Amino acid sequence: MAKSKKPVGAANAAATAVSPALSRPVPQNPPSAPSKTLHVFPNPTPQRDYAIQFQIPEFTCLCPLTGQPDFAHFTIDMVADALCIELKSLKMYMWSFRNEGAFHEKVSNDIVDEIVRVAQPRFVRLTARWYVRGGIFTSVVAEHRQKGWKPLPAITLPGHPQANGLPA
Repeated sequence: MAKSKKPVGAANAAATAVSPALSRPVPQNPPSAPSKTLHVFPNPTPQRDYAIQFQIPEFTCLCPLTGQPDFAHFTIDMVADALCIELKSLKMYMWSFRNEGAFHEKVSNDIVDEIVRVAQPRFVRLTARWYVRGGIFTSVVAEHRQKGWKPLPAITLPGHPQANGLPA
């Protein structure tokens, strides 16, 4: 008895249609589509405070006054509580601002608010470094601390020369 061949991804419940060009199932929400939905997963180590850092060097939105594109490098530092942010959804979420008009201050704070809404982290800080527009760089830092959360004291370790594998 010959085994029947299933298309790649057939076991994936999200696969709903077959792409004629690819001859395989296509996810219900294609990964190349922007989305305002942030997905989370359980923190694998909720008993420990540890830093998660996301670097987003290609954030884009539109100036609400001129319609011209604004570009920024975002750094998100987070101490998760029970939930962590899923990276692919973060990428699609950031992409969703590409064609929207937004003031730097508002979009930076809206992103922090959404992270807090879906993940309820112990701490989150977004540092937005907006590229020059009209001769002015703009930086926006927005943060949230969970009520009652206090970070552990920083530990200072001795410095070591950077190792790069090259002879001295």
